[in-house]
Amino acid sequence: MDMLQQLLDTLLITIRDVVPIAIILFGFQLGVLKRPVANWRRVAAGFVYVILGLSFFLVGLEMALFPIGESMAEQLTSHEFIHEDDLENTVNGWQDYYWVYIFAAAIGFSTTIAEPSLIAVAIKANQVSGGTISIQGLRISVAIGVAFGISLGCFRIVVGDPIHYYIMAGYVLVVIQTFYAPKTIVPLAYDSGGVTTSTVTVPLVAALGLGLATNVDGRNPLIDGFGLIAFASLFPMITVMGYAQLVELKNKTQKERDNAL
Repeated sequence: MDMLQQLLDTLLITIRDVVPIAIILFGFQLGVLKRPVANWRRVAAGFVYVILGLSFFLVGLEMALFPIGESMAEQLTSHEFIHEDDLENTVNGWQDYYWVYIFAAAIGFSTTIAEPSLIAVAIKANQVSGGTISIQGLRISVAIGVAFGISLGCFRIVVGDPIHYYIMAGYVLVVIQTFYAPKTIVPLAYDSGGVTTSTVTVPLVAALGLGLATNVDGRNPLIDGFGLIAFASLFPMITVMGYAQLVELKNKTQKERDNAL
């Protein structure tokens, strides 16, 4: 009964949020363009599907992904797990949370590899570049960046450092790489950070950050728990440009060898 009530409340909230979008779309179509809506029955059915899908999705996030992320963070940071052989030792250093870093990297890599928007971007980039940009190479480089970023973000939560130092250092590196990376890859690298903020990655990573900040002594969930998505969006730029630089260096070296022969 509680789940049904939660679904009904979420459905009403979703309708409230989607209706303004529909008003804007239909208002421009009818009022500005002054053209009728083609296949209006299919369009109306599509809006119904969107509302139902979003409602079920939001309820699923609340009931599944958020609890899983918080539960994993709680279990990985428990004293019983960290000090399995010495339960009396309650002093934790940043190195004691290595399983948290490994889990964060694994979940970041796997969700990014499976991200449909990244697959679409990689395929399109491969097509417009004439095969110069590898589909798998781009996907893996982005996934490595997300994995490293989320893992580093978890390290920041554990040690309690201010987030802006990490972000500023990361963007300084991005700016430096921008001058040396192949110009054709720079716009794609900048876009790669955005395709990582998927509907699965964001809730799970946010829940992981909140759960980690809640269970690490001295951390404030509001101050320290958020910010992992910023790391996940920043480091793919670095790894994609780094991947392009390595490919360019490899091609240059191969060309020099061929000329020497």
